[in-house]
Amino acid sequence: MVLDLTMSSVDLTRAICDIPSVSGDEKALADAIEAAITPLAHLDVFRHGNTIVARTDRGRGQRVAIAGHIDTVPINDNVPTKDIEVDGVPTLWGRGTVDMKAGVAVQLKLAAELTDPAIDITWMWYDNEEIEASKNGLGLLAAVRPDLFQADFAILGEPSDGEVEGGCNGTLRAIVRTTGVRAHSARAWIGENAIHRAAPILTRLAEYRAKEVLVEGLLYRESLSAVRIAGGVAGNVIPDACEVEVNYRFAPSKSAADAEAHLRGVLAGFDIEITDAAEGARPGLDAEIAKQFVTAVGAEPRPKYGWTDVARFSALGIPAVNYGPGDPHLAHHDEERVPLAQIEAVERGLRAWLTSS
Repeated sequence: MVLDLTMSSVDLTRAICDIPSVSGDEKALADAIEAAITPLAHLDVFRHGNTIVARTDRGRGQRVAIAGHIDTVPINDNVPTKDIEVDGVPTLWGRGTVDMKAGVAVQLKLAAELTDPAIDITWMWYDNEEIEASKNGLGLLAAVRPDLFQADFAILGEPSDGEVEGGCNGTLRAIVRTTGVRAHSARAWIGENAIHRAAPILTRLAEYRAKEVLVEGLLYRESLSAVRIAGGVAGNVIPDACEVEVNYRFAPSKSAADAEAHLRGVLAGFDIEITDAAEGARPGLDAEIAKQFVTAVGAEPRPKYGWTDVARFSALGIPAVNYGPGDPHLAHHDEERVPLAQIEAVERGLRAWLTSS
């Protein structure tokens, strides 16, 4: 499919949402983006795998990195998109409309139109954000071209309801295991039931009271949850193994090591394996360039509870925020949808800042 970057950001959202790009299958959309961006004379284009980077080089005193992932979670009868009304509000429905192809559409339109921006821009559209961190296109790009990440400020087009969300919580996943002894369920007293032994894990998690942590003026809400449980051998066998997968979303004032120590304290006495961890990002809204951005788009900063790739920029010492159309509560939802006016408003806000002198 050929992308026409002169169409409206709403129409462009429809177009790219109708190109399926579930994580690991982004090539068709990456090809379309590359074909549309490469002919633009004001941009230097680089591709790594299914990640596309386009940069202006106008010799400005500052540079901003503006990024968006092009993959989605799996489709569930919600592609192609549909135009609907929600409480009388014109809305675009379908997978990716919120997370985060509306944000990508805004970025693509502005990348094409802003031939002489007030600040140099590095546009980044990348793959595999929705799956394990080892496959994340932004992370893989950083390993081979760290120079492309040089910037004074970064904006992720993740859904933020058109507001500015500063930083993000970190995330840690762990497997908590219990063991037992198999036996025939008719003689249960001979065995030791590993699933029953997992009951205290669930009790501790159910009774856990998550903290709210103030970080640089924004209040981050943590959570500690069981997200999966597995065990059992057969309908007539006492199980000898059980696993409870736990996800801890922790405030950006904590390191991954702090988060692990906290989890091990809550679940002390159990066998715990940490399977994945990614630190959060502090808001960074005290940086002058960040203040200018917030003022230009006319938004009220608030915290980001989910983990996003702002953390990658924060780790490099680059202040970063989330700013994009769509209600984050509808991300990954089967009824994913975004108001058309919100797409247009984010385009106006981003354009205003990028063209202000």
